[in-house]
Amino acid sequence: MKKRIWALLLTALVLSAVLGGCADGSGDDGAQSTTPTRAETNEIVVGLMNDLDDSLDPHLTVKAGTREVMFNVFEGLVKPTPEGELIPALAEKYTLSDDQRTYTFTLRQGVKFHNGQEMTAEDVVWSLRRCAGEGQDAPLVEAFAAIDAVEQVDASTVTVTLKEPNGEFLAYLTTAILPADYTGQDTDPVGTGPFRFVSRSAQDAIVLEKFDDYWGTPAYLDKVTFKINENADSLMMALQSGAIDLCNHLPTANAAQIGEDFYIEEGAMSLVQALYLNNAQAPFDNVLVRQALCYATDRQEILDLAFDGYGTLVGSSMYPTLSKYFDETLTDTYSYDPEKARELLAQAGYPDGFSMTITVPSNYPQHVDTAEVLAQQYKAVGITVEILPVEWNVWVEDAYTGRNFQSTVVGVDASAMTARAMLERFVSTAGDNFINYQNSDYDTLFAQAQAASDEATQVQLYKDLQRNLAENAANVYIQAPADLVAVRKGLEGVVFYPIYVLDLSTVRYTG
Repeated sequence: MKKRIWALLLTALVLSAVLGGCADGSGDDGAQSTTPTRAETNEIVVGLMNDLDDSLDPHLTVKAGTREVMFNVFEGLVKPTPEGELIPALAEKYTLSDDQRTYTFTLRQGVKFHNGQEMTAEDVVWSLRRCAGEGQDAPLVEAFAAIDAVEQVDASTVTVTLKEPNGEFLAYLTTAILPADYTGQDTDPVGTGPFRFVSRSAQDAIVLEKFDDYWGTPAYLDKVTFKINENADSLMMALQSGAIDLCNHLPTANAAQIGEDFYIEEGAMSLVQALYLNNAQAPFDNVLVRQALCYATDRQEILDLAFDGYGTLVGSSMYPTLSKYFDETLTDTYSYDPEKARELLAQAGYPDGFSMTITVPSNYPQHVDTAEVLAQQYKAVGITVEILPVEWNVWVEDAYTGRNFQSTVVGVDASAMTARAMLERFVSTAGDNFINYQNSDYDTLFAQAQAASDEATQVQLYKDLQRNLAENAANVYIQAPADLVAVRKGLEGVVFYPIYVLDLSTVRYTG
């Protein structure tokens, strides 16, 4: 396996060198170009691995990639910091009542939406009530079910009263405040962020421009174009030819190919990569089979072969940058033990193994590579793997939404900086429980976590939930991947957050 992957890398290097040479030299007649560079026009092009074929309405968006880009367009009453704190944003300040149930937000004055309209208390009330499901089935309804009432006190004050104390609720108020009753958010979004939406061309590009009336620290760049390159080879060609200036989530195998015009910024990708198992489909409805897969998986070999050693091993559905909740002890729940795997398979009624499929989004080479390593490892215990690469939108529709898969390698993130956002999806009745995990003990623990009256108790319950997932082998947990960002020399300011976002307001030219 190792020789095969190195052979593929060598081939890619040769191909990239040839293609890069053609891109650099074609059409060069020695004349001095009069076209301004992107540095001179203060704009950049960012490479994306997948199109934003999701709704751009932040209250309806379900895909992490869409939230990542639109983080630059929308803001909530509070916003996250790279250190994982929550600070005031559209709310200038807030207080919490003695009974821990009522937040009183004093709104920032002079905030404008991208359509020129000034933000009002009515917009805030409308937005939060909309998130709570008034008039539609919004994805945030379950989290916002904690709300008892949202009320306007006066022109600059809004109160949010909870049904009971909830120490995590503030994190959900990073949710976008939108102009009341505006109906174009799906395709022509309007927010308050440092960049305004300009256009989206399917399978091609998304364009944002600096919002000159932004209330806070203005963005440095005047324009950002997100260029879609769903094929890894075309993405590398774009980097090497100078067509793009920044590429996040760069596959580690490509890091050595970026060339001397770029450097790498390394952070942590805030998600959990795993072999996610459809617990409703045989043989993965049998806990012994799921545990056997865990023992048959050499996670360190996956990191070494598919990720050049980058990444942090995990043992459940939590990543290390959510440090308060992360339980490092679960990482060693299953050691690599093929003999133990074969014993469990025999107990489960599969002494000769079985055949299985791994559905994987083809535009993410790191997930494809992981699936290939897993396929080789599982041969040792008699399991035959067929890898089914599919386009990203097909994966979302069929595997994630339709739950029509047997197993899949992907990364799962949190929509907010909370343990709830990572763990709620495995509650039996959760709409996004795409693995069909059904465990009454888990459901009870989750309900207890929501009702916990103090933070320490709640944090421990969230760790108990992670242990439940690990011990029952809900999935084969692998890693929290490293996030490698290729940045053109002459640019700086890339920051990393404990959620899956790309903040371009801090990126700037150094000259």
